[in-house]
Amino acid sequence: MRSVTSLIMNEPTPPPSTPDQGRDAKEGIGPRLRRRRKAKRFTLAQTARQAELSEGFLSQLERGRVSGSVATLQRVTAVLGLTVGELFDESWSDDTALHRYAEASPFRFGTAARKIRLTPKGNNHLEVFLGEFEPGGTTGDEPYAHGDSEELLLVISGRIEVTLGEQRHLLGPLDSVSYSSATPHRAREADGGTAQVLWSISPPSY
Repeated sequence: MRSVTSLIMNEPTPPPSTPDQGRDAKEGIGPRLRRRRKAKRFTLAQTARQAELSEGFLSQLERGRVSGSVATLQRVTAVLGLTVGELFDESWSDDTALHRYAEASPFRFGTAARKIRLTPKGNNHLEVFLGEFEPGGTTGDEPYAHGDSEELLLVISGRIEVTLGEQRHLLGPLDSVSYSSATPHRAREADGGTAQVLWSISPPSY
């Protein structure tokens, strides 16, 4: 197992905020993590130790001053008895599956990337996420895996390099790749511009 120090050093420094990130400020994952931790009556030090992170990094994550990779968020949510998907805000109406992009509350993760859930958390058969990458954005330095679902990544715009185990694939607009969510995977913006992707996962396991 890697040391805690090496895990911490792999966490990227987040880029400066940009004007279009105002929607992220509705709440963000940090306050949700802190609220859950306090509800479980876990101390910051206890949670950080079990998640193999420094107390300082976890404190900054809870305050929204850094964003964690998907792999890091998986470790923290596992300690708190959550899934990463449960950190997403609900932004659709109660009586329909209508989802408005302008009202969504994306959360930032990895380096210069964010996700928006497009399906309700109560959907037992499918979950879909919109991913947005700024230039050089990634899902994190570490590949991550979750469950054993069928997962598909579709590139809407830009160019994305997808790592699946030992394989790498460069995808352009409307290219897609499907794989088991149990396969360690990672995505990064590969053309120096912005990119949008869709992740579809069935059954939900994120």
